[in-house]
Amino acid sequence: MEQRIIDLYDAYTHAGMNGTPAMSRRVFLKKLGILAGSTTAAMALVPLLENNYAQAAIIAEDDPRIATTAGSYPGAGVDVAFYEAKPSAGNGPLPGVIVIHENRGLNPHIQDVARRFATEGFVALAVDLLSAVGGTPVDENTARGMFGQLGAGVAVAEVQAGLAYLATRGDTNGANGIVGFCWGGGMVNEVAIHPETGFLNGAVAYYGAAPSAADVLNVRVPLLLHFGGQDSRINGGIAGYTAALDAAGATYTVHMYDGANHAFNNDTNASRYDKAASDLAWTRTVGFFTETLKG
Repeated sequence: MEQRIIDLYDAYTHAGMNGTPAMSRRVFLKKLGILAGSTTAAMALVPLLENNYAQAAIIAEDDPRIATTAGSYPGAGVDVAFYEAKPSAGNGPLPGVIVIHENRGLNPHIQDVARRFATEGFVALAVDLLSAVGGTPVDENTARGMFGQLGAGVAVAEVQAGLAYLATRGDTNGANGIVGFCWGGGMVNEVAIHPETGFLNGAVAYYGAAPSAADVLNVRVPLLLHFGGQDSRINGGIAGYTAALDAAGATYTVHMYDGANHAFNNDTNASRYDKAASDLAWTRTVGFFTETLKG
């Protein structure tokens, strides 16, 4: 698929966030039709651009290696819903990992990511950070529009509450990590720079927006940062972010995946998923958490 079509879809799905102008679906389809050559061609491309959650099962729900459940923990103002996956048997207690979703909310793909962490020996909580505004709806376009309703700092506080909750559980060892994708990657960066964040030992951001350079001085945990080479929207902030991390004396590693797009880890999206980049980033992520949370 042409890169300019992927870039248009990326602009559409992130429109209205971080101060960018909103873009209606009608306007998006009109622009897509121009790039594709016709309305008919544009409509044929839409299923390839959108996520197909029927494919979201690299690790099956009934995999005997893991146990899954749904639950919630007390958040900043409401109970925060989560999907939990952990090893069905093991030599616990185990490290905990909070998985933070993209700007679609808690969906089958993110639940599958939690199950993948469980197979690697972690207690994983895929949290629903839309809980404060009613929870993730079935329609992902509706979900995307709900992120603007989250008050400043609410999502950060909910993740911090999740870290505190993990630390109180008898099946965890007190060493916690956070990992996020897209919007969730940006949230990982935000949580890591808050000086009051506790119970956090390592953080991994997949193609997340850079935080304020002034606040980066507060980073106290190791960071692993993944970026796609084709992700111009996000990559413009890398130089400033790494310069601020250097000034803060932070411990961090940046990996750039040449040729990969934004959301390259999302295997439910045919147009942007990059298996080679995703597999390599996953190996690095598991290695990072093994070192920082188990070592």
